[in-house]
Amino acid sequence: MSRSNGRIWPYAIGASIIFVFGACVATIVVTSKVPVEKSDTYMMGYHEADAKANDIINDRIEFNKKYKIEYLTDDFNSQNCVVKYKVGDINSNSVNNADIKVVVTRPDNHKHDQELINSAVEGGVYTFSAIKLPLEGRWDIMAKISIDGVQRFYNIKTDTRSKEIIEY
Repeated sequence: MSRSNGRIWPYAIGASIIFVFGACVATIVVTSKVPVEKSDTYMMGYHEADAKANDIINDRIEFNKKYKIEYLTDDFNSQNCVVKYKVGDINSNSVNNADIKVVVTRPDNHKHDQELINSAVEGGVYTFSAIKLPLEGRWDIMAKISIDGVQRFYNIKTDTRSKEIIEY
């Protein structure tokens, strides 16, 4: 039997401990450089959204009993993006008195947020002025729709590089 086989284990264990410690330090260094952004899924801070969670859910249920909303934007691109929503009642009648606030934002930071106001309304279709997005890639479009004291948040994820749209 060779004695060299028994001598390598202490070195392997020591190297493993140093490697794990180094990985922990690297993780802390990398994550400390990434900015932490507040969540604003419902156009409010996390604590406020948490406190009003039941109200938000009940408002959404009440809104869905009376109204329908649909995202109609044809082509979401970075050069000339026109955001459109169609709002109607449950009987498919157009609703032209909705108050819609829209924020277009990046999912990872709020440096490029754009708030859309003053939409043109025709036949229940709310069309916002064209915007230019500073970056290609993923964007969140958050809308708050209020009609006759009932409100709903309608948030979607989209990408300037593809046509996939996901409501969240």
